[in-house]
Amino acid sequence: MTSQSRIMLLDTSVLITAYRDYYAPDICPGFWDCITHYLSTGRLLVIDRVRDEIKHPPGLVKWLKQLPQHAFVSTEAPRVGQTYGEIMDWVQEMPQFKESAKGVFASGADGWLVAYAMVNGMDVVTCEVFDHNDKKSVKLPNVCQQFAVDYLDTYAMLRDLGARFNWKGAFV
Repeated sequence: MTSQSRIMLLDTSVLITAYRDYYAPDICPGFWDCITHYLSTGRLLVIDRVRDEIKHPPGLVKWLKQLPQHAFVSTEAPRVGQTYGEIMDWVQEMPQFKESAKGVFASGADGWLVAYAMVNGMDVVTCEVFDHNDKKSVKLPNVCQQFAVDYLDTYAMLRDLGARFNWKGAFV
C-alpha cells in the first residue's frame, strides 16, 4: 500500500495527548484543521470505541461531536468481533502481562482498534511505544506487531499526510 492510499485509525492517545500537550488548539490550530480535513476525506478514521472512550477534556469532546459522521466507523461487523476475540485470547494467554494489565486492556478500545485495522487492512496511529518487557500494561504496538498490523506515531502520520504547520508571524 502506498502512503497516498494508506488509511490510518487514530488511537485515543493521539487525540488526548495532542490536545493536552504539544498540539493544543490554542497554540496549534493548524494541527486540528489538518486532522479534521483528513477525517473528512477518509484518510484518517476513528473507531466508535475510541470516540466513546474520550470523556475529557471538554474541548476535545466538543471537537469530536462536530466531526462528520463518516469520520467514525463501527466495530460491530462480525469479522471485527471475531478478530477481537482472537486478540483477547492472545492477551489472556500471555503470562508476561499482569492480570490488572489484561483487565485494563479488555476494558479499553485498543483491542478493537487492532481488530478493525487487521480486518480492513488499515494502520494504527498511537503515542504508545513498543516495549517487549512491559508487564504492567498491554502496549498497543506490541499487539499490532503480534497481529502484523502496521502502526506509526503522530509525527510519522503527519509526514505521511504531508502536513506542514508554517508560522508566518512577525518577529518582535
